[in-house]
Amino acid sequence: MDELALFSRFGLALAIGLLVGLQREYAQREGEPFAGARTFALIALLGAGAALLSRALSSPWPLVATSLMAGGLVTAGYLIGARSGRVGLTTEMAALVTFATGALCLHGYLSLAAALGVATAVLLSLKLEVRRLVAHLSQADVYATLKFAVITAIVLPLLPARTYGPPPLNVLSPRDVWLMVVFISGIGFLGYVFIKLVGPRRGIGLTGLLGGLVSSTAVTLSFSERSRKAPSLSRALALAISLSWTVMFLRVLIEAAVVGGRLVAALWSPILASGAVGLLYCLFLLVSERPTGKEEVSFSTPFELGPAVKFGLLYALILVGSKAAQMYLGDAGVYLASIVSGVADVDAITLSMAKLSAAGELPLATAARAVVLAAMANTTVKGGMVLVLGAPGLRRTVLPGLPAMLAAGVGLAFTI
Repeated sequence: MDELALFSRFGLALAIGLLVGLQREYAQREGEPFAGARTFALIALLGAGAALLSRALSSPWPLVATSLMAGGLVTAGYLIGARSGRVGLTTEMAALVTFATGALCLHGYLSLAAALGVATAVLLSLKLEVRRLVAHLSQADVYATLKFAVITAIVLPLLPARTYGPPPLNVLSPRDVWLMVVFISGIGFLGYVFIKLVGPRRGIGLTGLLGGLVSSTAVTLSFSERSRKAPSLSRALALAISLSWTVMFLRVLIEAAVVGGRLVAALWSPILASGAVGLLYCLFLLVSERPTGKEEVSFSTPFELGPAVKFGLLYALILVGSKAAQMYLGDAGVYLASIVSGVADVDAITLSMAKLSAAGELPLATAARAVVLAAMANTTVKGGMVLVLGAPGLRRTVLPGLPAMLAAGVGLAFTI
């Protein structure tokens, strides 16, 4: 190892130690901290130095002995703090992680060490947010989180990755189907956590924005019903509904990019056009009358096995059905299947088209138009919910933006 590489690795260890130490010293500025910025920097350098000594001597014992010594000092610091009334192991554990990142820096795992250092500092800074999240969790949320972990870490790796049968069944793989279930559940899970962090009563517009990650249909249905009970909030509720529709377009683009990257090249312009029109209409609603009301929208727990299995079956059915429609009816069959599927769920058809186009089973242009038609069909259904369930004020405010979104997406999809 040349001298420049050696100095850069020790420099990164020093920077990580300072980052974590500054956070700890700031968080405990009202009392005497167990360790501050200088101590954490020294701990990281100690880890890097011990790792260098072990490498130079071709023996693990210097690193092991130094680790035990550092652990003993951390334990002594904890015992002294506990006697004075300071409880908790957060700072002590952060010190051990910092020591380990210093050793990783020396061994050349620079990206991993930097990521661990930043992640440690972020976790330490999120104390209040994590406590707020835990305070809002229910038993059902905890069970749902555990079930999501099981289907991700245990079920997914056990499923076979091969396909079965002749066309159109040759596009179906159990692992791929379940991977899409995990992917969509993860998006919904993330949106649900955001809502739990900020609180569903933090604001109508913010709830609509985050709710679009979980279910824009749920936002539309809930706020349409609320508008009848609180007609004075119709404009604010219209903003939330329009925001959730706009986020849905962005979610579709993200799904296509993750599953079938090539599809984005043909899909981004019509989808972003619809999203841009939706965003402009939201800005118009925001500027014309800033919403001040606070309403709550109900979302189900972040993961339930029943709906996940149903989504998986729907995705598999659409995947095989779209391939069969393309084989026997051509592009027109794919478009028809997409419109019908989009009425129920836009995510399943988006993932199906992305999968088929990525595998070369479907032309990119056809897949992109099918996704656009599904998204517009889904948006039209939600517009129908507003028309049937919403108060007159909500209908007058939301519906003018709907045809503009539809025209932008469908127009670009079939002209470019």
